[in-house]
Amino acid sequence: MELTAASFLVTLIVLTVLAVLAALLLWNRIPGPGWVRWPARLVMIGLCQLTAICVVATWINDSYGLYSSWDDLLGTGAGQDPGSMTGPPVGRATFTPGGDGTRTTYFRGSHSKLAGQVTVWTPPQYDAPGADRTRFPVLMLLHGYPGTPRTWIDLGKMPGALNDLVDLGAAHPFILVIPEIDPGGVNTDCSNTPDRKVADWLAKDVPDLVARKFRTLPAPGGWGLMGVSTGGFCAAKLPLQYPKAFRAGAALDPDPLTGDPEVLSDPVLREHNSPMWLVEHAKKADVGLFLATSAQDKDSPPRQLAEFARAAAGSGVSVKTLVRPAGGHNFQTWSGMYPDALGWLSSRLTPPTQGRTANR
Repeated sequence: MELTAASFLVTLIVLTVLAVLAALLLWNRIPGPGWVRWPARLVMIGLCQLTAICVVATWINDSYGLYSSWDDLLGTGAGQDPGSMTGPPVGRATFTPGGDGTRTTYFRGSHSKLAGQVTVWTPPQYDAPGADRTRFPVLMLLHGYPGTPRTWIDLGKMPGALNDLVDLGAAHPFILVIPEIDPGGVNTDCSNTPDRKVADWLAKDVPDLVARKFRTLPAPGGWGLMGVSTGGFCAAKLPLQYPKAFRAGAALDPDPLTGDPEVLSDPVLREHNSPMWLVEHAKKADVGLFLATSAQDKDSPPRQLAEFARAAAGSGVSVKTLVRPAGGHNFQTWSGMYPDALGWLSSRLTPPTQGRTANR
């Protein structure tokens, strides 16, 4: 039974109820002397507590997308050689419709040779009468770590939050693409390492797949990213590394923009994959970045946004920052940033356009 399956949570709830009922019914019916009865009662109390803790832990995991599978939880999938991973052959992708209007595939990229989940949602305008020749901008949503693409839907309230802004005229209708940022369960801060080409997975493989399967505008003008936490770090760095793939990135409460030594231990690799180093060495790239945080977020302090903006001065990279007065490191805060972030992205990316515009 899958760790994140609803049936698993229901089973745990049923077991908890049965454990409590068994304790109530058997408490005074255990035969034998006291030295037998009391240990048995302690076992019953322990079972009640254990099953209740499992219910709460599973609910928290489902709510925050901490672990996506048993392998992820136990660490048995981490560190696997991408060349030996089981899964689909390179390039093959079959999208399966979901009940929420999304389509999901498990796909192995030709550039990175990594395999991971990719979820795609098309706006209502995509299938509107007469829209068969209209191409749409693409917004890739990057989740945090640990997390899964589903986090954006269950906690981030996407695509409903985007639809509301489109209806108000405050944002473009985007094709939303939600890929795994850590295929195989290994976090590299969306970087290419000697063992895992995660940056190529996100900037080459996933865009190639989506451009092949959907009516997208060409890169880079029609492609952007929005990420939270670790995904925010990635949304800030990938347009700087791949300006021919992405025109803009919105980073909501990004991880430290100088990189995390616990993720990339090699100091040179870490530095050269950090947004701070990249923006200082940008070569007049036509790229825009939106960085947002709250004054209360210790994981993403406002001072790093100011330091980044100063580093970007003279680079040609356009930087806009937003600091909200209150909020934690969570989707309640991030969803409050959507109007500013999605409005800014809509000003930077090409709107839906009719015609036979060539793709990537």
